[in-house]
Amino acid sequence: MTFTVLILEHYCKMSNTSNLVTFSLSGFSATVSYKVTFFSLTLLCYCLILVVNVSLILTIILDQNLHKPMYVFLCSLCFNGLYGAAGFYPKFVFDLLSDVQVISYTACLLQVFVIYSNSQIDYSILVLMAYDRYVAICRPLEYHSVMSVQRIAVLIGLSWLVPLCSEVMIVTLTSTLKLCGSHIDKLYCENWSIVKLACGSTRANDIVGLIVIVFYCAHVLLIVCSYVQLVQSSLKSKEGRKKFTQTCVPHLLCLFNVTAALLFDIMYSRYGSAAIPQNLRNFMAIQFLIIPPIINPIIYGLILTKIRNRMIYLCMMAGQRFKLRFKV
Repeated sequence: MTFTVLILEHYCKMSNTSNLVTFSLSGFSATVSYKVTFFSLTLLCYCLILVVNVSLILTIILDQNLHKPMYVFLCSLCFNGLYGAAGFYPKFVFDLLSDVQVISYTACLLQVFVIYSNSQIDYSILVLMAYDRYVAICRPLEYHSVMSVQRIAVLIGLSWLVPLCSEVMIVTLTSTLKLCGSHIDKLYCENWSIVKLACGSTRANDIVGLIVIVFYCAHVLLIVCSYVQLVQSSLKSKEGRKKFTQTCVPHLLCLFNVTAALLFDIMYSRYGSAAIPQNLRNFMAIQFLIIPPIINPIIYGLILTKIRNRMIYLCMMAGQRFKLRFKV
């Protein structure tokens, strides 16, 4: 994170294309009358994200029976949920209680980097989880040789490295733009909102943005293709249908959750109407930062039997220890 900040500061200092120091976030104009309410709900959401994701991570780490590829990928997904939340919630909570909502140029680019690399990492991990289920159900005899420890480590590394490099390129291009305004009509910094403030041509940004969108649309197609084969294979046996229901259904729900939330944000950012009430626009803009990191671990925690049973056991043990200490 520190390395990213240094890169952004370097571009901001060296570039002669923009003299902006801060951006103003105008999306907060609709929250003035409900500051305490929104602050309380936001704090509750952030605490819930921390609790459900950390609980799932600890459950997987502490239970040797869960040290399997699917659960390792799920652990990575939860880490990413915490990473994305850290890029949005602390600043958002602070702004809710502030009279003036501004963000520095460097911090704005850093927030863009964290929030949108988080979404890309989500997709990358969901592709890995789909591949894992494909090998487990369609090629069960090869599973342990294909999903080796070394390959899992490489796949997880790439699922983080590729999105981070992609977003570095996007943010670098954005930092070279000459901007003619500092007014962002959102609750947080968003790349497209900054690009729209540019005075000159943004063709390079548009092309790179389109390439990234197509690249992650290909992720969705990859998952769809794998699930076509998964369905065909699982229908052949009762055991296959059971395995598909237990492990693939939560993955599909998470995929739909992330895709719908992100597609909603992209379509709103590019084609949203100013006639829509500000509160509704605010919700449309932040729902992909709220819903997936809460819903994803809950879906897996409730549907996957091993995780659910282990979490219930840990809660019971914690409750017993609390009772013993309370009696003492």
